[in-house]
Amino acid sequence: MKSFGHWLTSPWRRSTVAVAAGALPVLAFPAPSLWWCAYVALVPWIVLIRSAPTGKRAAYDGWCGGFGFMLAMHHWLLPNLHVFTFVIAALLGALWAPWGRLVRRCLAGTPSRGRIAVALLVLPSGWLAVELVRSWQGLGGPWGVLGASQWQVEPALRLASVGGVWLLSLLVVAVNVAVAVLVTVRASRVPAVAGLVATAAVTSAAWVWSPRPDVDGQARIAVVQPGVVAGPDRRFAQEERLTRELVGQDVDLIVWGESSVGYDLGARPDLARRIAALSRATGADILVNVDARRSDKPGIYKSSILVGPDGLTGDRYDKMRLVPFGEYIPARSLLGWATSVGEAAGEDRRKGSEQVVMDAGNGLRFGPMVCFETAFPDMTRHLTEDGADVLIGQSATSTFQQSWAPEQHASLAALRAAETGRPMVHATLTGVSAVYGASGQRIGEWLGTSASTSEVYEVPLADGVTPYVRYGDWAVRAALLILGLWGFAEGLRTLRVRRPSPEPRVPPARTVRESPARPGR
Repeated sequence: MKSFGHWLTSPWRRSTVAVAAGALPVLAFPAPSLWWCAYVALVPWIVLIRSAPTGKRAAYDGWCGGFGFMLAMHHWLLPNLHVFTFVIAALLGALWAPWGRLVRRCLAGTPSRGRIAVALLVLPSGWLAVELVRSWQGLGGPWGVLGASQWQVEPALRLASVGGVWLLSLLVVAVNVAVAVLVTVRASRVPAVAGLVATAAVTSAAWVWSPRPDVDGQARIAVVQPGVVAGPDRRFAQEERLTRELVGQDVDLIVWGESSVGYDLGARPDLARRIAALSRATGADILVNVDARRSDKPGIYKSSILVGPDGLTGDRYDKMRLVPFGEYIPARSLLGWATSVGEAAGEDRRKGSEQVVMDAGNGLRFGPMVCFETAFPDMTRHLTEDGADVLIGQSATSTFQQSWAPEQHASLAALRAAETGRPMVHATLTGVSAVYGASGQRIGEWLGTSASTSEVYEVPLADGVTPYVRYGDWAVRAALLILGLWGFAEGLRTLRVRRPSPEPRVPPARTVRESPARPGR
């Protein structure tokens, strides 16, 4: 260990180790057998930061680790954004620099039991604050937050119904902090073990006391996935053919993927009539997604549009949260050069103003979202509050077929379903399409990236309100409160240290007077 510590004295070597350590947590996301990695993957990074010789170096280690985490999480963007992927990873990775200083402040040297207890609260809260900032839509949204690595773990999904994916992030980081202390600070193993026991107790309590969704009927929902088809006309013809295969299957709703229609239906009434004919033949309304310049408004919109047997029903949802660089370029006057180094948006798409809950005509109410909007927990929560029975995400990952992106995107639906207690359908053009029940469990099989098919899913409906829907992002508010209290306490401590000590009180010197000489002496 001493020789390794000496090896790390080189700034470049230390930075390389920090980047690799930051990338480790990403291993827990894709593979079903590696979900447990999330609970120890932060340990090397934490151990490295706490050994930093200065606070400045700890901040730099935090930045390097954040860069590694963001680059590993979004490596599939490299063929499209090229060098700009590294720029984005470096900018977003800087958000972990304050967290690096926080780790060193709490765990450097031989921390006392009190400091470790504080670290078990403050460090997860600091991590969540970083995730909260980077989850802003303009910075890419909450794609790949640490808690999302637990999308296939049943106890974790139960916790998501209590505090959302944010609560999962808090607990995962808390376990990593406890393990890091356990393996590096022998004198502090008791509080580390106590932290692990407390985390297990919270998980067990959520497992026992969190309400289960009450199953109340079912709906037959069909997903139409045309596969990789070049051109909007050929794609529409393929979707039309696959939808006709659903005739006689007694479906309640048919869902096409994102950008399934490449023309504005107001300007192409012939296409609207063809979709309406499909609706009459199958006996179900069809939710399509139009990516085109609108005839009634200026600009290009991505819109979920419901078509019934009589044509357009009037239900329309315009996508509200656009993908940075993919659908618009933030501060285009400054960053417009991104179009010359990658496949960034040549023209900004327009945003919608509000979410919409639609009625399929048979009493089935559903809330549509488009593409990476399914990464935002607040959107599915609001749709559930507005009375949606089913959550629907329409996506198209055609550009990233040979990468991890389709599976990563499909996994988000499991978390959204568990958080809200509502089933979710994730329908794509080219895969992966997936359906999850109200507890986040998988319904049926995934439709892979090579599939060109239509599939009917028996989707159990549920009612009731989960704690997350009722109380919202309370875990985030608790984390911010913990950080605020810690900052206040640190400020008071600093003032006490800097306050000059009062001067000691010195009694005045006594003056001795000589007696005058007596006469005659």
